[in-house]
Amino acid sequence: MKLKLPPRIKVLEALGAIADGRIRKADDHYEVVSSEGDRTYIVKVNGNKVSSTDNGTTYRGYVGYPIIAVLMLEGRLPFNEKVSKSLKGIDWRRLNEQYKSYAKVEELVKKIAEERGVKKEEIDTTVEVVLNELKRIPLEKAP
Repeated sequence: MKLKLPPRIKVLEALGAIADGRIRKADDHYEVVSSEGDRTYIVKVNGNKVSSTDNGTTYRGYVGYPIIAVLMLEGRLPFNEKVSKSLKGIDWRRLNEQYKSYAKVEELVKKIAEERGVKKEEIDTTVEVVLNELKRIPLEKAP
């Protein structure tokens, strides 16, 4: 099954996870710790076949933020260190549950990043570049 493109905010969540140092390489997989630290997602990448135990990948069939983060670390997706650092320490899960709108959370997060010296336009460009690259990679959900 081909995975769908994720919501825009998942690119930002991936960048935040990298900035927070929440990704660890194990023998045959990666472990990605959630923003609240209470969950650990297992990500496996074998060429264009990927799997992750996050809800977006497992239940909604899109490329979840743990996969995006791993592909960035592997050099398969573009990574913007400046944008990543501006998203450090954000409690994504709490914000998503509080606002119940990815668009609202994205706007709030952009304001935080702007206060940390990154313009909204740079964030939008980063998201678009990553999503465009994801369109080019035929990622399939591995069993």
